[in-house]
Amino acid sequence: MTFFIFYFQKHTSNMSLLTHLLACLFGMGSWVSINGLWVELPLMVPQIPEGWYLPSYLSVLIQMANIGPLFVTLMHRFRPGALNEATVIYVIISLGTVASFLLGFFWKETVVVVGVPRSVALFVLTFFLAAVDCTSSVTFLPFMMRLKTQYLTTYYIGEGVSGLLPALVALIQGVGVVHCMNSTQSLNHTLNSSDTNFSAEVFFFFLSAMMLVCLVAFLLLNYHPSVAREHPSGQYTNGNRMSAEQKSMMDPYQSAIQKRRSSFGTGSYSWTQVFYIFVILAWANALTNVVLPSVQSYSCLPYGNKAYHLSATMAAVANPLACFIAMFFPIRSVLIGSGVGAYIMGMAVLSPCPLLADETSGGVIIVLAWILFVLTLSYVKVIIGVILRDEGHSALVWCGAVVQLGSLLGAVTTFPVVSVYNYFSSGDPCNTKCP
Repeated sequence: MTFFIFYFQKHTSNMSLLTHLLACLFGMGSWVSINGLWVELPLMVPQIPEGWYLPSYLSVLIQMANIGPLFVTLMHRFRPGALNEATVIYVIISLGTVASFLLGFFWKETVVVVGVPRSVALFVLTFFLAAVDCTSSVTFLPFMMRLKTQYLTTYYIGEGVSGLLPALVALIQGVGVVHCMNSTQSLNHTLNSSDTNFSAEVFFFFLSAMMLVCLVAFLLLNYHPSVAREHPSGQYTNGNRMSAEQKSMMDPYQSAIQKRRSSFGTGSYSWTQVFYIFVILAWANALTNVVLPSVQSYSCLPYGNKAYHLSATMAAVANPLACFIAMFFPIRSVLIGSGVGAYIMGMAVLSPCPLLADETSGGVIIVLAWILFVLTLSYVKVIIGVILRDEGHSALVWCGAVVQLGSLLGAVTTFPVVSVYNYFSSGDPCNTKCP
């Protein structure tokens, strides 16, 4: 407790609580729409013609939407300064707000394509939402260069909340809550979905409101006087941010004190170290964003529906918690997270009869494994973000690009295994019987 009081006293004098709140709300808008769409799937799937093929279609659409961050990254590389960062952010947040709002009206609408009804409106609006969220990786992070380093961690907390908040609202809604009951037709157990407390339309309007909150937060981050005082000293000249290279040239003693080890950022890291950092970043995002979430149901459902929902909810809580921990404790967690991820993948491969499937301890272990997995690798992503933030604006643009690249590679390798070759077998949460 003494440590936390000391930390609070040390930093509250030069850190604005309002700026922290705005940075968190800004980060929350980064992935709230797509995260919300995923948690709403159990309610949407029975009402659209694609059925449970919808998650596979959405995965493809989300990866196609990486054209957004690709365009921004290429413009940054070949036409630096041609794109106004703030303008791009205003556009994508506004687009996300409108697309989420329109989903509330059109997500169930179908169009006959080649004689088959298809959810064209849902696919088009999902593509726009995915383009918004993917592009946020290469725009929101670089924008945080305008504030002190501490606020980047707060931004990551908000990014974690973008997954937690929709999950909690979906739980209140009643999505995915199932009960095991004896079928009147046979002695077998069946799943009976409970009635929801409010409709999918209301949920999508909620997502639109969250994007609107993000837009307001971004406006205040740009124009509120209290936020302006939180800009790093010496980072701006005539209202324009100086690059790491410009600051290096303006400091006549820097080259004498420290020789640049590469042309990346401030030159603090060699190209080998930069490559290592980006490989770790891509690896962590591939695992946390695509690979393990794709097999979560396979790894958890054999232990029961309660274990599945606890792992999903507590994993969502672990993400912002990891960002908060990063403010206080240095932990080397990439090996721990990868090892726990290997255990989770192993249980998914063994489904429907993983280790300890008939034991209460098995459910406890898999829930704890998911919490530890998300906690450790989310921490890795935050720390890498902080490291690259010190290397300048360009480094954060590449950070966002590598985040999306890692997710793309994870999707490309996981989609065929899970959806095409059907390598995994799902367990029955009501009636798992293993030899």
